[in-house]
Amino acid sequence: MGSLSTENSTRSGAARHAFHGLLLPRSILNALHKRGIYCQPAVSLEHQHLANRYVLRGVESGGAVSDLGRACAFVATDGRSLPWLQRIDSIGVNGRHAIYLAEALVRLDMLRVGRTCELVVTLHTLSSIPGRSRPDILSEKIFHGRDGALAHDLWKQDQRALRGSVAPVFYSRAGEVVTLPAHFESAIRKVTACVCCIGCKHTHVGVPQVSEGSRA
Repeated sequence: MGSLSTENSTRSGAARHAFHGLLLPRSILNALHKRGIYCQPAVSLEHQHLANRYVLRGVESGGAVSDLGRACAFVATDGRSLPWLQRIDSIGVNGRHAIYLAEALVRLDMLRVGRTCELVVTLHTLSSIPGRSRPDILSEKIFHGRDGALAHDLWKQDQRALRGSVAPVFYSRAGEVVTLPAHFESAIRKVTACVCCIGCKHTHVGVPQVSEGSRA
């Protein structure tokens, strides 16, 4: 009975990670709020009336102070950077940076405490329901790394040049290095840069839309 209960608990935890992202204790959430780090990991379902279709909406957000950082970003299912629908400029820092719309999104949600990081990578797609026009959001966990170690103090001015080229190293319980999902290594390095970007006011992962004039 105990074994079955543990297995069910593990599956339930995996499902919550897939839908909500990182499951952080109240103490961490309070510390983020106190330091003014605002991260919005939620994925929502939106209806485009003119196109008569449903899409997923995600918001790249977050930033850092010297001892703490959290960031959430979104990429395509193959790991490529997504063009944002809208970049968000604000007076405040460590908040929302850009909005993305797509029929499928991969979310990267990372927390940094000092040099220790936790990362959850999740896939979000639309799931059709027979007899219903409104789909559900289907969420699946791709990767969960705990207690990842950063080799550099990327939040310090003299190590800023390393941002975007460094990611935490995660280990299994047996002490073996856990391989990062290959398609998302570049995006993981960029999210790592964001959780080390003090007073962040810009996107690290998304890219501008290509204008019609540029296409011509």
